[in-house]
Amino acid sequence: MSHQRGHTVPVQSTGRLASYLILTIGALLLLFPLAWMVSTSLKTPERVAFSEIELIPYPVAWWNYVRIFREMPMFSYVGNSLKIVGAALFGGIVTCSLAGYAFARIRFPGRDTLFLVVLSTMMLPYVVRLIPLYLMFDQARLINTFWPLMLPRLLGHDAFFIFLYRQFFRGIPEDLFDAARVDGASELGIWRSIILPLSKPVLATVGIFAFQHAWGDYLWPLIYVGSRKANWTLALAVTGQSNNAFGPPEWNIVMAMTVVMVIPVLLVFAWGQRHITEGVTTTGIRG
Repeated sequence: MSHQRGHTVPVQSTGRLASYLILTIGALLLLFPLAWMVSTSLKTPERVAFSEIELIPYPVAWWNYVRIFREMPMFSYVGNSLKIVGAALFGGIVTCSLAGYAFARIRFPGRDTLFLVVLSTMMLPYVVRLIPLYLMFDQARLINTFWPLMLPRLLGHDAFFIFLYRQFFRGIPEDLFDAARVDGASELGIWRSIILPLSKPVLATVGIFAFQHAWGDYLWPLIYVGSRKANWTLALAVTGQSNNAFGPPEWNIVMAMTVVMVIPVLLVFAWGQRHITEGVTTTGIRG
């Protein structure tokens, strides 16, 4: 027994060390583009054109970040992006959760069939909906405004979020709902006073996904407000800087703008990564 145990421990330790080594190498490979982006954002134009790899620039051009805020309407770009993010968060957290609650706990004719129709929209390629949506907003004279970017999000257009909510809500004990109904609570009151306090993991998960999708969205803003620079989001501004919209591209400035765009996403994911894991796990195992 002792002889076998002496051989087992080194084998397990070697396997664990090999796993850590592989994970470390994979993490470094994934972090290298991020490090390169930050490094380039701190370089002078001359050092950007330098052919050798230089992760630690010299000199460190901190003034690149001063330039993007001094020479460009960065606060306007960030504000435009936040308008879309606000609509996405409201739709994802409020509208989609109401729909998910209705599909999970309210019995009405055709509920399951309607839910299948909602899920089927996830299988439609985005380009199939692109032209009809554009024509609809064009006839409503909403092109070059933020409404085409905000209305679908405010109305909870993401079927995946509705699916997550439905799965999570179906895992909450039915006795809580029955007791609330006996006490005279309305369905909206049950959603507000019982569902939301118990749904922090899935609310955080949807909020993070909604923030990421809206903050980094490029195609919708390009189609609906791309012709008016005053309505550009940060994603459009970064692309415009790299595509000569402001003159010859300065890649250190492009990378500085990209860093500003990436930082909020990293902060949100650092804050909510535990909620994402918990939310996706619970919605996956509940009926």
